[in-house]
This record gives sequence, C-alpha cells and structure tokens, in this order.
Amino acid sequence: MSDTYRAWQATGQHQFELVDREVVAPNADHVRIRVETCGVCHSDVLGAEGLRPDPSQPVVPGHEIVGTIDAVGDAVTTWKVGDRVGVGFLGGHCGACEWCRRRDFVNCDNQPQPGTTEDGGYAEVVYARATGLVRIPEELTSLDASPLLCAGITTFNALQSIDAAPGALVGIQGIGGLGHLGVQYANKLGYRVAAIARGADKRALAEQLGAHHYIDSAATDPGAALTELGGAAAVIATAASGASMSPLLAGLRPHGQLVVVGAAFDPIEVSTSDLIFGGRSILGSLTGTPVQNEDSLAFSSANGVAAMIEKLPFEDAPKAYERMMSGQARFRVVLDVAGK
Repeated sequence: MSDTYRAWQATGQHQFELVDREVVAPNADHVRIRVETCGVCHSDVLGAEGLRPDPSQPVVPGHEIVGTIDAVGDAVTTWKVGDRVGVGFLGGHCGACEWCRRRDFVNCDNQPQPGTTEDGGYAEVVYARATGLVRIPEELTSLDASPLLCAGITTFNALQSIDAAPGALVGIQGIGGLGHLGVQYANKLGYRVAAIARGADKRALAEQLGAHHYIDSAATDPGAALTELGGAAAVIATAASGASMSPLLAGLRPHGQLVVVGAAFDPIEVSTSDLIFGGRSILGSLTGTPVQNEDSLAFSSANGVAAMIEKLPFEDAPKAYERMMSGQARFRVVLDVAGK
C-alpha cells in the first residue's frame, strides 16, 4: 500500500491542483477511508469558489463520499477495517454541544463540513469523524450510493417532515439533481405527485420518474395550477431560485407546507394573507443524521429510487465540477475515484 495518495485541492477561486498527500494514521475519533466514489454537488462551490473563511488555505472538495475503512482511531469502537461507509454534507456531530445534548445532531455547533471546513472526497483517501459515518447497503453500488448521501437524504428527509396523508397532493418544484429524486421518493411514499418545472420538454421525464401531474411554470401560474388540482398538502422547493418559489405558497391547501431545500441567493416574497388565511407555513430542511441517511438508503434500495448519473474518472475532477456547474448534467455527476 502506497504511503501517499492523490487529491484535488482547491485554493482561492476556482483553482484546482492535483497533489500528493502523505497517508497518516487517523485521529482517535476518526477513521481513514479509501475512497471509491464521490458525487459532485452544487454545494462544492463552497470549497471550490473560496466561499469559506480562509480560501487561501487549500481544501479538497467533495462530500458525497463512499469508500472502505482501512484504519480506525484508538477511540473508535463501532466501526472496523473493511466496513463500506459513506460521508455526506455533515462530517459528524461532536456529542457535547447544546444541540447534540438535545439530540439535534444536524445542528451541532462543532460539526465539520467535508469539502468546506475539512478535506473531502475529491481524493483517494479521506479522514472522517466516526459519528458522521453512514453504513452503505451491500445491494447499492458505490456509484449509485454517492448522490443519495446528499441529494437523496435532502429530498427524502424533506418529505419525511411534511404532514400529509397517503394520496395527498405533493408538489416537487424543479426537475434537476434534487427534484428528479424528490419525484421518485414522493411517488414511492404514496403521494399524488405534481412535478413543477419550466418548459413542456420536461413533462415526459417527470412522468417517467413518477409524477401524476406536470405543471409548466413558464406557461401557467404554478400556484393557480396546484389550486385547480385541489391544493397541495406540501411542496418541496428544490430549484435555486427564490422568485420561482414565491408563487407556490398560494397553491397550498389549508395548513400546507412549503419546504425549501434549494439554496438561492434571491429572497422568497410572501403575501402575509397567504400565510394567515389557511395557516400555511414555510420551513427549511437541511440533510439528515447518519442514521436517517441509512434509512434513506434502505428505502431507496427497496423501492428502486436511483439518481441519474454521469460517471467521470478521478483524473477529470475539475471537468466534472465544470459539468455540474454548467447545469447540463443529467442529473448527478459522480467521480469514479477507485476506477472500478
């Protein structure tokens, strides 16, 4: 086994460099992972574009990581060498802060973010806090599992948070990296699914993924269209546009929920009457805990939910990032780090 590994590190804004790093023993509460695959997610901009406290310090992007443990720290008792594991957007809770004491591990004050605050998965080796590890089911390939560790859990957990009976109308806004999974999950969870996107050309794909209705938001008011269908119990908003989310609130039935998972730079504009009359609400949802991620993977495997992926070799990591950023990928890009 080599005493070095290759990694794509980023500094400043959009400056990638392939470097050799020394293989070292993991910290006491960490494990060392030989990376097999790593998804390329839009959140990788935080590392790759210098959107972090000190962009002059190199960081390895990537947080949809699947690999095999090849060393464990002295304090790790729940994982062993040979375990196939994943690491998502959150790198492991501390177990000591206020939010951990309240068992709200997603909001841990001292949780690293792989690819942003610590090195991530655009590398042949990654080190991860044991509390952040996700066990990967045997029946899922590493290529299929990677995007589910972030895009999958994000949409699955958002749907788990809603108050909707089986058969209720649930909207999925956006048919992209998040939305194409959201439509599948909503269908398999037993909801009547309305896919909302711009352009008639996405209708066939939305129906193929499991949508019962398609709303072209470029041709009609999506809120009015949802109302004509009886009103949505919830809409999961995945598109990175606050302006596109704003009309959706009016399409919710009383006590309906607009669940925001798409990070946008522009605000959502809300009519107070749409909130007050009908008791509607807007809430955000951010990923999930490792055990919730395991639930999501198990559900995905059992129900045939899968990301549409484009596979690129590890050596093409910068090209993979560019492909993702172009918006042309259908729909998740995954680095085949181990070349299996």
